Formats: sequence, structure tokens, C-alpha cells
Amino acid sequence: MRVLAAMALALLLGARTQAQHGPLDGINTALQQGEADQALSLLAGLPADESASAEAHNLRCRVYFILENFDTAVRECQQAVEAEGQNSDYHMWLGRALGEKASRASFVSAYGLAKRTREEFEQATQLNPRNAEALADLGEFYSSAPGVVGGGMDKAQGVAAQLDKVDPARAHELRARIAEGNKDYATAEREFHAAIAASAQPAFQWITLASYLRRRQRLDEMDAAVQKGWSLAQQEKHAAVALNNGASVLIKANRNLALAAKMLDAYLASPMKTEEAPAFTAHVQRARVAAKMGDTATAKRERDAALALAKEYKPALDLKF
Repeated sequence: MRVLAAMALALLLGARTQAQHGPLDGINTALQQGEADQALSLLAGLPADESASAEAHNLRCRVYFILENFDTAVRECQQAVEAEGQNSDYHMWLGRALGEKASRASFVSAYGLAKRTREEFEQATQLNPRNAEALADLGEFYSSAPGVVGGGMDKAQGVAAQLDKVDPARAHELRARIAEGNKDYATAEREFHAAIAASAQPAFQWITLASYLRRRQRLDEMDAAVQKGWSLAQQEKHAAVALNNGASVLIKANRNLALAAKMLDAYLASPMKTEEAPAFTAHVQRARVAAKMGDTATAKRERDAALALAKEYKPALDLKF
């Protein structure tokens, strides 16, 4: 029995290895590196059967999502869900695209889109109750949306209890956001610190705390939290996105732009970039920081770097120096 099991495992791992080196894997690599135009080019070159697959539609959705073309993202994610309706991640991504579209829609359209957003997040978590990202998205929806579209703090607390079992740090972050929404700032801060304590690599959570402190206008404490995140992110293998997020906090507060520039440079140099913080958006941020610091040459170079990755990205096209 052990020999048969080992043989089956070897075959499974071999199949996975082959899949990891297929064309869709190359598209996902381009997506994670922020190479939006390259990802779309690779998708356009797929054979007809692969191009029509659920995963190809999902990848297209995610590329258009980071390009902020949410109409197309919704259409592509809808096709992914229609092709493979039992995939939790596909429902999660459709919910995200619908949510972004809703945030930019007219009041009448936003109502229907928001309800659909909630339904997709709920479906994602029903299909996979251990999908921590989908649970966090659903909890954020419940905590921020009005009751008329299905929001509610009590529902968000229920999701936090589910997250306790799969991702305690996210559970504490959700409780912090619930408390902040209720203007219970003492509890919010306590929960943000609990998220730091619960995380094995807490650079990201330190930056999340820094963002909260910025909203509370406690700017000296914000600076200290960003510095802590910056220090940890240079040691943690998977913390690159914390560098981008920390720079964003500083830029929004208009403080310590030199550190923001260092954090963005470190993120862009990292091999661990992610679609969560697309490289071309980081280049746009870096260009804006350089312009504020009077470095027009760097600003232009960073804008051009963004357009080299995503030639139709409007925020980059709109930069004028």
C-alpha cells in the first residue's frame, strides 16, 4: 500500500510540475511581476481551447482588474465562474471586480452591483470555508456596506470568528476595522496590535497599524510603525508588499518622502512583487514622490517604466512633468 501511495504521489507531483511550466503559469508570473501588457499578449496567443478555459478567463479578469478596467474584469470573471462554478477563487475575484465597479457607479447601479458583490463573496466562502482571502473580503464588505445591501457589523463579527480558525491575524484585523467603524478606537488599536502578535511575519501588520494611526492623525506614532514595518520587511521573505503599502501611508500623510522613495525602490527591486501591488502602480507612486522632491528626471524615468509595463494605464498617462 505504501509503494502504491508513493507512486500515486509521484505521478501527482509530476503532473503539477508540468502544469507549473505551462503557458498559464507564465501568464501568472507576468501578472505577479506587474507586466500587464506581457500577460495580455500571452493570453492573446493561447490556443483556442486554453483561451476559453476558466483559468484563462480568471487571469484576464485579474489583469484588467489591476489595470482598473473593471467593466472588462467583471465580464472575464463572470465567464470564469460560468465555466467552473465550484471554484471559490473565481467567485472571490468576480466579487472584487463587482465591488470596484460598484464603487464607481451611479447610486442606482451601485445598489445592484453591491448586492452581487456580497453574493459572490458569500458563495466563495461557502465553497471553501478556509479561503482566508475570501473571508476577509466578505468581512470587509459586511463591516462597511449598509444593511440595505446586506451589510452589518454582526455579520462581520461572525466572519471574524470563522477567520480565527484559518488566519488569526486577519481575524484580528477585521475586528479592528469593526471597532474603528463603531468608533471604539481603544479596541481597534488593541486588535491591530493583536494582529501583529498573531503573525509569523508581521511587517504587513505593522504597516496596517500605521495606516490606522494616519487616519487617527497620530503621525509620530505612524512614523514609528512604518519604520518598524520597513525594518522587518527587509528581513521577511514574503513581506515585499509591505514596502509598497508603507510608502503609500507616508505619501498620503505627506511625510518622510525620502523613506517612501526607498521603500518603493526596494519593492520594485524585489523578486517577490505581487499583483496586490502591481509594479506599474509602484512606478507611478515613485514618479509622484520624485516630482514632489523636485527630481524631475527620476519622475519621468519612473513614469516611462510604468508605461513600459502597462502602456494604457491612465494614471501613468496622466502624469505631466
